[in-house]
Amino acid sequence: MPRRSKQSPQIDAMRRDIASLAARLMAEDGIDDYGLAKRKAARKLRASDSEALPTNQEIEDALRAYQSVFHQDELRERLVVLRRSALLLMRQLEQFHPYLTGPALDGTAGRYAGAELEVFADSAKDVEIFLLNKGIDFEHVDIHRTGHDSPEARLRLDGGEAMLLLSIYPHALERLRRRNARTGQVATRAGAATVAALLEGS
Repeated sequence: MPRRSKQSPQIDAMRRDIASLAARLMAEDGIDDYGLAKRKAARKLRASDSEALPTNQEIEDALRAYQSVFHQDELRERLVVLRRSALLLMRQLEQFHPYLTGPALDGTAGRYAGAELEVFADSAKDVEIFLLNKGIDFEHVDIHRTGHDSPEARLRLDGGEAMLLLSIYPHALERLRRRNARTGQVATRAGAATVAALLEGS
């Protein structure tokens, strides 16, 4: 059992304050990196004790709470835009088994967020050639490989109404349920039919 600090009530309060401020920075300033938002919030609050740093899940919970209070209508409209743009591309990429994932699916997309998609192919080049043949422009995004389940390539596309981020994985990884890099929880994802149903429900 780890020794509990005598200052635990104060530490708990600071954790909540950091999580709340980090959530506000993400919602208002477009920061999409939980670690960066956490560190900025800690510096602003002059929190030096590492025990006071909240988990990414705590920040995500605070982000949901913040958005539900201050950005409810804006968030609803933003999710429609992101999901609509994603669905248009997903229908074109049907042969690559596309899935929507990330904030546009889980409902935490901020005003600057894009839509994150996963596709599966024998080679990333197959997807790139397909996009080129369709006249869809893209640019490569640097990948920080963290394991065998990292994407082969990541592309940024202009979806008109929204920016789209396309991660390309080998077919063998389609059945693998990856963890959300931000929270460590099993990541959710949705196929085109589910995304269409979400749009109809909105």
